[in-house]
Amino acid sequence: MNGNVEVVVVGGGYGGVMAANRLARRDGVSVTLVNRRPDFVERIRLHQLVTGSDDAVEGFGEVLGGNVRLVVDTATRIDATERRVSLAGGGTVSYDYLIYAVGSGAADPGVPGAAEFAHSVSDLEGAQRLRSALAATPATAPVTVVGAGPTGMETAAELAELGRKVTLVCGDVLGPYLHARGRRPVAHRLAELGVTVLEGPRARVTGVTREAVRLDDGRDLPSAVTIWTAGFRVPDLAARSGLRTDAEGRLLTDATLTSVDDVRIVAAGDAAAMTDRPFRMSCQAAVQLGAGAAATVLRRIAGKTPAPVRLLFAGQCISLGRNAGVTQFSYLDDRANALHISGRLGAHVKEFACRFPLDQLASGARKASAYRLETPQPEHRTPPSDTRHVA
Repeated sequence: MNGNVEVVVVGGGYGGVMAANRLARRDGVSVTLVNRRPDFVERIRLHQLVTGSDDAVEGFGEVLGGNVRLVVDTATRIDATERRVSLAGGGTVSYDYLIYAVGSGAADPGVPGAAEFAHSVSDLEGAQRLRSALAATPATAPVTVVGAGPTGMETAAELAELGRKVTLVCGDVLGPYLHARGRRPVAHRLAELGVTVLEGPRARVTGVTREAVRLDDGRDLPSAVTIWTAGFRVPDLAARSGLRTDAEGRLLTDATLTSVDDVRIVAAGDAAAMTDRPFRMSCQAAVQLGAGAAATVLRRIAGKTPAPVRLLFAGQCISLGRNAGVTQFSYLDDRANALHISGRLGAHVKEFACRFPLDQLASGARKASAYRLETPQPEHRTPPSDTRHVA
């Protein structure tokens, strides 16, 4: 491809920023990042924002390269034929290649009253509203957290450590990802903090009101503040744009993260779904996918065949308040194994796991601002076709 190449990255989370910084280091590549907020959100710290131990926000000047143009707006449609992104503010951004990194948010609970009365910790605005709601609620009032994944466990522990009366409704089992050996120290720590843990098939929420949570067995739990952490969803931008998605709305890609519909659209982060290798939505996956998406685009620009992206997992880190945590190790394919670290050492590992991706982004930003690498010369002068169709 001759001349300057325009790459638009839609979404400024871990995957999108990682991809933008990698691309911005290349000479002849101009990068525009479209994000609906003017700041980078450390989503893995939103439970800390709720209790005030962290603001979970970092300025894009710290994590995004100076060579990247930032557009604060919301993408409303991708026109793959014209290679153009429409924005909520009325403008458009054109591209030669697009990185689809729109992330994920809270899923629709599908439970009567939950959308109206339950709070979320899945995005910045939801966490801020929850913090305000807790501030307006007496410290002795009962709080219910629904969901036994990392967000639910971390939020319950964080609140209990402040002296809140917390009930954690698991729906089935506490920490379904965890190995049985890793689950024990989590249960012990929650009990130590005074969290009431409800497990089993009857411990499922069937309704939420302003003052209570109803369980499948008919019980009503008093709840002044209810927090819903069960499930995530992705924005419907891909589907609205006529691109194929999986059942959860994630953009379908091949092993190189390239859309099955268009070779100029490459996905990264929670909103990507390889057709033959599904993966867990996580920061750990997002940073790898961001780097992989950038590599795919750069190889296409150079007229080379992209390499399959391989994800390697190390496990899952869970904070249980500020002074304890559990690190559940896994095999490289993300299957949990019996190895784990708990207690204060687990808390230190969790903190390192939170700092490490931010440090990666900051390092990438410095490199993208300081210099550019020479763009490899194409092996041929015929650009890739604009679209492709898969039977």
